[in-house]
Amino acid sequence: MTVKVTERDESHISHEGLAAGVRIWDVHQQDLLVGMFHNESDAHSYKAELESLENRRQQE
Repeated sequence: MTVKVTERDESHISHEGLAAGVRIWDVHQQDLLVGMFHNESDAHSYKAELESLENRRQQE
C-alpha cells in the first residue's frame, strides 16, 4: 500500500484561500485522495493511522 502526504498546489486553491494564506495537505492512498488537512502534522498522523491499519490487516 502506498500512502503519501503532499501539500496542495496553489493552482488547486481558490483565490480567496490563497489571499488568506490557506495551506492544505492532501493524503493519497494508492493514488486516491482520502483526506485533506489544514495542518501538516494531522495529515502525517492520518497517514500513520492508515499504514497501521493496513499492517494489522496483513498480519491477520
